Parts: sequence; structure tokens; C-alpha cells
Amino acid sequence: MSEKKYTREDIIRIVKEEDVKFIRLQFGDIFGVLKNVAITSDQLEKALDNKCMFDGSSVEGFVRIEESDMYLYPDYDTFVIFPWNQEQGKAARLICDVYTAEGEPFMGDPRNVLKKVCAEAEDMGYTMNVGPECEFFLFNLDEHGRPTTESDDHGSYFELGPTDPGESVRQEMVLTLEDMGFEIEASHHEVAPAQHEIDFKYDEAVSAADNIMTFKLAVKTIAKKNGLYATFMPKPITGIAGSGMHINISLADKNGKNIFADDKDPSGLSKEAYHFIAGLMKHAEGMSAILNPLVNSYKRLVPGYEAPVYVAWSATNRSPLIRIPCARGQSTRVELRNPDPSATPHLALAVCLAAGLDGIKNKLEVEESVDCNIFEMTAEEREAANVRILPNRLIDSVRFLKKDKVLCEALGEHVVTKYTEAKLKEWDEYRTRVTQWELDEYLAKY
Repeated sequence: MSEKKYTREDIIRIVKEEDVKFIRLQFGDIFGVLKNVAITSDQLEKALDNKCMFDGSSVEGFVRIEESDMYLYPDYDTFVIFPWNQEQGKAARLICDVYTAEGEPFMGDPRNVLKKVCAEAEDMGYTMNVGPECEFFLFNLDEHGRPTTESDDHGSYFELGPTDPGESVRQEMVLTLEDMGFEIEASHHEVAPAQHEIDFKYDEAVSAADNIMTFKLAVKTIAKKNGLYATFMPKPITGIAGSGMHINISLADKNGKNIFADDKDPSGLSKEAYHFIAGLMKHAEGMSAILNPLVNSYKRLVPGYEAPVYVAWSATNRSPLIRIPCARGQSTRVELRNPDPSATPHLALAVCLAAGLDGIKNKLEVEESVDCNIFEMTAEEREAANVRILPNRLIDSVRFLKKDKVLCEALGEHVVTKYTEAKLKEWDEYRTRVTQWELDEYLAKY
């Protein structure tokens, strides 16, 4: 776990010294939407004593109106003062766990779900470390301030200078994130026009998921400040690459040693690493309902745009679902490539960890690595290599999830029920909607 940074007294002192006027008590719903209850600094001590209450029935996927009282338990170590301008005064935030009126962790809170799975890992002697790679698009706003899919940026991979007009905005995002305590490892223009990526240092699972939520808030805030809109929609434009959120995972023992590393193995991987990879592959179809949660997610997961659709692994190429980056020793990690940035971060890491632990607990054997370009293999060659394909529709992913006992147990009955209900409704609304493509294709023809 990350070292403790703040005590109750520290936060009270800093708020007073920095003249912070507002504190935002943040939490997320099961669909990854950041929520908050805003309080003034006069209410801070009450909040730090876990006495701030809100109406859980007003949050989608939480509870019914007759059981609506929920309490916010702030995590002191998430305290940060927002570095962007506040016209009415400085504002800070605390990320909170959601508890019931009976003082129990609410298992519809994604943060509590991830903590539960992390506790299981800790009982096995492991801590999960995660380094995310978050991609997003920067688009223009129209005259009414609404987002478009238009941009003055026509750059491509690693562009800089006049070709990438988003560069100065991205630099401001990086500096803002650093002011909020992030260690930024890299930032660059991505493959598609107007597409960008900012990578930050790995952290233990709960903090990493918190960081993703904070990252998205900061990116959107700085984009808006510059008259742009940042979107984490997986595939906003037809015919170009979509946005992914590759997740780099490693497990550490109680001494901080990376247990995925083994310099005696030809690939530098330990038995636990191979079992973990096997677990991810075993549960890949069900995990996609969480890692690729939108109808739109499956417009990204198609061959031809570098997005992984084949359930395989490799240490030498990027076409499979799972890649082992070249760094070894303490930097040995497993890169899962299908997640996209619309995923609920805490739930995404919970299913990844649960799947990997299932592989370790049951000593699952991994398939042989596929070290050629899978996109160029024939269907017969893929079948011979036992290469499966990920679901290509949200409805299919949801069906796989509901049948996956390991993932359902990790997520808990409340999340599985509420989440799948919402996703089935989303699919139903999509499949019954007549699109412009259908009108263009069929109206005059028939």
C-alpha cells in the first residue's frame, strides 16, 4: 500500500493555511461517473469524522429510495487542492468510500469492490501495482459550447510543433497533473488526428484507480479552460483508431519484490506470471463487459486499427490481447490491451485482479505465446493456435459476464445485478434505434 500522507489534523491545518473555501467529497458510481458532495470548510471536521450523508437513491445503480441514507468516509491520503482557478475561492477534494447507515461498506461502491479483491490478494501475500495508459481526443466546441468531432489538429503518432496544435494544451495538462501529485512518465500525440496519450507512474490498485478518475477530471477541466472538449469515448470517429486504456499489471510480495520476474526463465517470467496471464485469458470474454462497457466500445475492437481482438499473449508483438513489455526484473509486467477509457476504473482493476488470482490459485496453464502478427493469420491458423476472439457486441460480453462465477463473486451481487440491467437496457436502446447509416443505405433503395 502507498505510505500514509495526511492525518486529520494535517488536513484541517492545510485547509486553514491555504484558505480553502470548498471541499468536494468525491465518489464514483458503477458506471465510472464521478460524483461529489460539496461542503464548505466549516463542515470539514464533520466530514473527516465520517458524518456527511447523501441520498444514495439519487445515484444510478446505488439503492432504492427506502434505503437511501449513505455516508461518505473520506480517504485522508487523497486530499489535494485543485490547482485550477477558482473564482469563488480555493477548492480541495477528498475521495470517499461509501458506507451504509449501519456502518458497513456499501458493496455498490466500486472502490469498496476493488478493496475487497485487493484484500484477497493481500491474504495471498500480494499487492497489485497498475500503470495505465490513457488515450483521449481533443475536439472543438460549437458556437453553443457543445462538443463536436472536429479539430484543427491533423497530426499523427508522436507529432510535435505546428502539426499538433494540442501540444500546448497537453503540456498544461501535464503540469496541472504534476501539481496534483502525479508523476508523469510520458505524453505524446497518438495515431489518430486530435488523439493524445498521457502516461503516469504505476501505483497500487486502489490508488491507481483513483488516479484514473482524477486524471480524467483534470484533462477535461484543462481542455474546457482552453476552449476544447476532451472525450474518453472509445471510438468517436469512423475509420480512424479509437482510444484505449492499456493496463500494465504486476504483483509484488510483502517485501515489494516483483513476483512476475524470474531471470532463470527464457522469457524472464515466473510461474505466477504465467498463471496470472492464463487467468486473464480464461476470463477475457466476461471481463470485456467491464473493460469495454459501451455499445461504442465494440466499434473500436475491430481488426485493422491496432485494437486487440484476439485472446492470446506474446512477449514480441502487439497484436494479441496480452503483451509482455521488454523491461524485466522489477519492471516486469503484463500489459492488457483491450480496456478502454470509458471503463469504471475500480471495477476494471477488480476483475483483472480476480481473474489473475484465479489463475494463480488454480495453477492455470497458459497457451503457447503467439509471436507472429495475428491480424495476418488465417482463421484456420488461429484455430490451430487456440486463439479465441473477443465478443464483438456488448450484449455478448454481458452474457459472458453473467455466466462467469469468479467475476460475479468479485463484483458482488449488487454490482452485477445493477450493472447488467443497465447494460441490457443500453443494448436494447441501441438495437431498436434507426441510424443515419440505415437511412442512407436503405431509404431510397426500398
